[in-house]
Parts: sequence; C-alpha cells; structure tokens
Amino acid sequence: MIYVLDIDGNPLMPTKRCKKVCRLLKAKKAKVVKRTPFTIQLLYEPDTHVVQQITLGVDAGSKHIGLSPCTDAKELYAEDAKLRTDVSKKLTARREARRTRRNRKTRYRKPRFNHRVHSKHKGWLAPSVEQKITCHLNVIRKVTKILPVSKIVIEAASFDTQKLKAQLAGQKLPEGKDYQNGEMKDWLNVKDYVLYRDR
Repeated sequence: MIYVLDIDGNPLMPTKRCKKVCRLLKAKKAKVVKRTPFTIQLLYEPDTHVVQQITLGVDAGSKHIGLSPCTDAKELYAEDAKLRTDVSKKLTARREARRTRRNRKTRYRKPRFNHRVHSKHKGWLAPSVEQKITCHLNVIRKVTKILPVSKIVIEAASFDTQKLKAQLAGQKLPEGKDYQNGEMKDWLNVKDYVLYRDR
C-alpha cells in the first residue's frame, strides 16, 4: 500500500498502483516523504480525487495499542504499537541519584516537600500514565497524517468478572453488597484461597 498526500500535505486515499507512482516519481510530479510506511506527496493539483469514509479502530491497552483504519471494503493499514513499561523504574533511579547527591559533602539543596508537583498542580497525572496517554495520542496522530480518517472508534472495555462468572454458572447476578461478599470473602490472602480452590 502506498500512501498519498496532496500538494498541501493533506492525506488522500492510498493506492496499490506501483507503476503509476513510479512514473510520477520519475517525472518529478511527486516526491517521497516517508520510507515506512511508504508515503509520497504530489507536486501538482490532481483533477479529481475521491475520499472514502475511513474509520480508525483503536484497541487501547496497557502494553500494546492496536490500530486499524478501514473502509467498508478493506483494511488500509495495521499497526501494533508497543508502550514503554520502564518509566517508573527510571524515575526511581533518578530519585536515588538525587538522594545520593544530597548526602555527599557537596553544596546541594535539601528536599523541600512543599514543592512537590502533585500538591501544586491539580489534575496532575503520574508520569507513567501521562506517557501512555501521550503515546496513544501520538500513534493516532501519525495515522491521521497519512490517511483521511473521518471517524475514530476507541475500544475501552472494562469487564465485570463476578457478573460473568454468575452468568456462566446460572446464578443470580450480583448487586450492591454482593460484590463485597465474593469468593474470597473469608480468606486471609489470594494464596490461601488458590491453595484451597485447587486442593
């Protein structure tokens, strides 16, 4: 699939016509913008161009993001973006280095607890969560730069496992306090419960 941008850099419908694209590149009527995914930009205004309805499906996850823009007939692009999972470890290493600097016999400021970010800024997010949100927005933005996306559908599912188990067993569905009286109610911890459950 070859992705096409118009003369202003706005995305057009992609094409599979490699010979036509080669002719345009040789005649200097188009230029290569990106190698992966292969994207060209037209250097002239096309006579006609049809833009179909493209829906971008986003499967948001904690470690992977699935992207799939589709028309009614076919999928135009597919990507599995991997999210970083090392942000909290790196912040811990930075914090430890900062503490060792304070303890050395060097001139360095003491910790000031009234300068902490979460106390100053309302609506503050943890850096690991903020990085995941930023990454989601960046990958969506990347797709909208090469395809004329008209609609974005994000799958954000949360499952009620107690309700699913009750339905499968044919029992009464949990309501209100039933959620507090689950399978593990009188057990000390998960390990004890699992040892009993699995005999």
